[in-house]
Amino acid sequence: MRTLGTDDVTCRLVLVRHGEPQAAVLGIVGGPTGDTGLTGVGRDQVIRLAERLAGSAELAGTSALYASSLPRAIQTAELLAPALGGLDVQVCHDLREHDPGELDGLLWDEATRRFPLPDFAVEPGRPVAPGGESLTGFHERARSALRDLAERHRHETVVVACHGGIVAAGVGMVFGIPTRERVFLPTRYASMTDLELTARGWRLGRYNDRFPLTDQF
Repeated sequence: MRTLGTDDVTCRLVLVRHGEPQAAVLGIVGGPTGDTGLTGVGRDQVIRLAERLAGSAELAGTSALYASSLPRAIQTAELLAPALGGLDVQVCHDLREHDPGELDGLLWDEATRRFPLPDFAVEPGRPVAPGGESLTGFHERARSALRDLAERHRHETVVVACHGGIVAAGVGMVFGIPTRERVFLPTRYASMTDLELTARGWRLGRYNDRFPLTDQF
């Protein structure tokens, strides 16, 4: 168990967005079917982050390592594990990205022809496609999963390999943005964002930290 220091932080969730996925490069909707894991570039992005963590020991004493149930997140966590003391990867289905339902596995051009996406500003409760989630439903599920982790790991640091949507949902939770509202954030691949639970509530410790990666990598 990691001692968090003398301030009032009661849990620290380090959200790591996965590296570049094959689905994004191919223009495929990357749900459970469409997600085929990381590209070579994506693996290298995460390896460089792991090398930083191993050298700096900045996350030494991390208590647990989680990943969403999507392959790109699981592979990211597996690459990070050696830098975190060889922690086992615990898969949590509720940490997955926005569920695309019947869009899953389609090329995005075809997907949006079959199922025009809702205007989230007007229809936050409408699912993106049959079998998929609404914006509000996704945010509620994601925030609940993050709160559950914080409750389960009091006074600990936890690393979570996840997705841009989960990061946005978490930041929205910190700032009290309603679940019906979209949170636009430029969260980069293999970046770290810290959500810290304190005696006074949630706060944002850092956002989008991806040093030593550059804009070209």
